[in-house]
Amino acid sequence: MQTYTSAARTGNPDLLTSPAALLRRIVPAMDDFFTSAGLDAPDDRETPESFFKGLSCDTLQDIGMERELLSSSFVDFCISMQALAEDSSFRLSSIRVQGGHDKSGNGEDLDLEMHPGEIICLVGPTGSGKSRFLADIEWMARGDTPTGRNILINGRQPDISWRHSQEHRLFAQLSQNMNFVMDVTVAEFVRMHAESRLLQNCDELVERVIAKGNELAGEPFTADTSLTDLSGGQSRSVMIADIALLSSSPIVLIDEIENAGIDRTKALDLLVGEEKIVIIATHDPILALMGEKRLIMKNGGICRVITPTPEETANLKVIDRLDKTLLDLRSRIRRGERIDFAIEV
Repeated sequence: MQTYTSAARTGNPDLLTSPAALLRRIVPAMDDFFTSAGLDAPDDRETPESFFKGLSCDTLQDIGMERELLSSSFVDFCISMQALAEDSSFRLSSIRVQGGHDKSGNGEDLDLEMHPGEIICLVGPTGSGKSRFLADIEWMARGDTPTGRNILINGRQPDISWRHSQEHRLFAQLSQNMNFVMDVTVAEFVRMHAESRLLQNCDELVERVIAKGNELAGEPFTADTSLTDLSGGQSRSVMIADIALLSSSPIVLIDEIENAGIDRTKALDLLVGEEKIVIIATHDPILALMGEKRLIMKNGGICRVITPTPEETANLKVIDRLDKTLLDLRSRIRRGERIDFAIEV
């Protein structure tokens, strides 16, 4: 049987030959592995290795796993749980984008550094390169994408292994088109995510996510609402609240949510309030003016970087009032009310 030791992989006592009582202190979620496999957990003094050796052939056949695979899966599970618990040790202080070139090979005059709590907006016509920019960020490009851009994390080029690492989940994504297919309630879905993150006070977190989601949604939903019954706006509201309050990913990539049926201003305020870096491709003037920087895309490259002026900030307040008026009118129409009064903005 192949030997797996945490001395080589985690720096902790051997995961197969140590007593279960010791392993439970190191990996509190250890018993979940046995429960999910349909097995009783080993006693405190028993080792996983002796436990697996003691399983009968009938039991192994019932759970559909060979002994060696069961042992290696247990070790991989424990290592994953430890990595998840230690994930909080990484802190993102900055992400820096060094310019590449557009589709014609013209260089980008760009050296942009972003920090937690900031919003960066990408604007430009369809096909101008907004989605490619988001993809370069997610891929942590190192001059090896079609644009030739280079991405630095905390001032350094990340190891290429980070692209597939479970310990460096830097990015969460939101897109215009989102549909759930899981046949569970909103509360069950949020709880699964909270428990998978090994978070404490799951009941409280579930309530917070649902409450925040309802603040963002154009129409209310409950904890018992099925995911498949949510509207597009409600689905995105749940995901934004979930990413803000449960996800460890410090960077949120958003591809056009202006028609998502949510309160966009509150959504971005929630994300940046949780110290996320938000990078958003948008055609929406409200979202574009909320950013610390506005990157103007053309022909697959960034042709200009705009910092909002005081005049733009003042205009944002006017546009926001107009938007709230439109949201109120939509709600009135849904309720079957007449719009036969003087509209104030």
